[in-house]
Amino acid sequence: MSEQTPSPTEPDDQGAEPEVAATQDVEPTGTPDTEQPETAAEPEAPAEPVAPAEPEEPEAPSEPAEPEAPAEPAAAPPRPAAPSPAMFAARRPAAPRPAGSAAAASPEPHPDPTESMKHGRVAEDGTVFVTLADGTEREVGSYPGASAQEALAYFARKYDEMLASADLLKARLAGTEVSAHDARQSLAHLKEQIGEAHVVGDLAALEAVVKELEAEVKTRSRTEQEERLKAKAQAAQEREELVAEAEQLAATDPGRIQWKQSSARIRELLDEWKAHQRSGPRLDKEAENALWQRFSHARSAFDKMRKTWFAQLDEEHGQAKATKERLVREAEALSTSKDWGATAGAFKRLMQDWKRAGRASRADDDALWVRFKAAQDAFFDAKDEVVAAEEAEFSENLKVKEALLVEAEAITVDEAHLDQAKAELRRVQDRWDAAGKVPRGDIKRVENRLRAVEQKVRDIEDSQWRRSDPELDARARSMVDQLERAVQGLESDLEAARAAGDDRKVGALESELATKQLWLDSARGGLSR
Repeated sequence: MSEQTPSPTEPDDQGAEPEVAATQDVEPTGTPDTEQPETAAEPEAPAEPVAPAEPEEPEAPSEPAEPEAPAEPAAAPPRPAAPSPAMFAARRPAAPRPAGSAAAASPEPHPDPTESMKHGRVAEDGTVFVTLADGTEREVGSYPGASAQEALAYFARKYDEMLASADLLKARLAGTEVSAHDARQSLAHLKEQIGEAHVVGDLAALEAVVKELEAEVKTRSRTEQEERLKAKAQAAQEREELVAEAEQLAATDPGRIQWKQSSARIRELLDEWKAHQRSGPRLDKEAENALWQRFSHARSAFDKMRKTWFAQLDEEHGQAKATKERLVREAEALSTSKDWGATAGAFKRLMQDWKRAGRASRADDDALWVRFKAAQDAFFDAKDEVVAAEEAEFSENLKVKEALLVEAEAITVDEAHLDQAKAELRRVQDRWDAAGKVPRGDIKRVENRLRAVEQKVRDIEDSQWRRSDPELDARARSMVDQLERAVQGLESDLEAARAAGDDRKVGALESELATKQLWLDSARGGLSR
């Protein structure tokens, strides 16, 4: 029968602390050394505590008050190996380490257990005590069958485990983006573990670390709260911008809006709104509802405006189509007309009506324009053929008229040869009219040259007529008579003034007499000879 392995015990009133039993904290199976405890290799901790296979030794008795004295010294059970962290490998970790954070948050190296052992002692009966900050002691348990040094080492290692958990949480707060919520949970679990922990170590230092952690967690909470408020304000501003843009699109004049681009933008705004809801910070329910009501109203107004606009556009397209179909029928009826002038004017009117009719749908408008243009081209192509034939004939007429212009411009036009000039000009004009039309581009040039010769003849005729007009001659004669009487009177007054020696009056009369004499000479020149 295998020998019994003793296990450490703790006071009965602390049932929350697990015993060192085969179901949880048993060392890997091995042969203990009574002289020197064998240090077992620490296995990798599993995700959840798993009970190892039962060793050959029977399960230790539950919580004996004291280790049972052996009957004979030779029969004393062998001392167990010194406890190591492997005994606690199956325990749930105090603070779960986030994935990928091992390098960023590494706890401080574990202190030497001997330092923690300084804060405890073992009584003669094997009971282990821890020294508190105020100098009092508290019983933490016992380790039957082990030396005082081994018992202290066991409870000191439990303290070091708690201190390592606190250091790990501190490192995570300093070096990782652990959330305040996760930090609070880890800290609460650590404080639950500490409680009235059955450990040996510097409990005051551990409590100080816990208080420091509490302060850091509070700081992290305040920081996260500020960040949440800032993110919420930013999200509210971005939502407000989405709403404002949607409202601006809904308020745009339907006649100036680009419907394709604006409709696509409205859909993009809705997608952005949904993205904010899925991944953005949550807004206050009242504020979010108010923004959504505005956004939804703007979208509804835009959709209603778009439907109204396109319904009206369809109606306008229908009216334009009907008008243009009528214009096409008229154009096709005129396409074979030979009345070139009137029909060209009619096509000009039809084109003006076409532009005023507005646009039909693109397909209808293009098809109707093809028919209208074909009818218009058919008429003007036929007209151009006739005009081209006429232009050839008109070119010959131009040569005749240019020869007549040379002849007309050679006529001597003056008062002495006026009748002869008029007779020669009439002969040129008769042959001019008989020559016919000239090309359109030369009409103004040749007509102006002939008009210049005709104007010279008319100017001489007008001059002779003015001189021979009886009414004008009578008015000129009357003016001469009046001026002659005035001159005679001034001459008499001038002689009287000279006789009187009135030099001042003489000067004035001489000046007036000179003026009246000038007028008299001019009037006499206007009399018919």
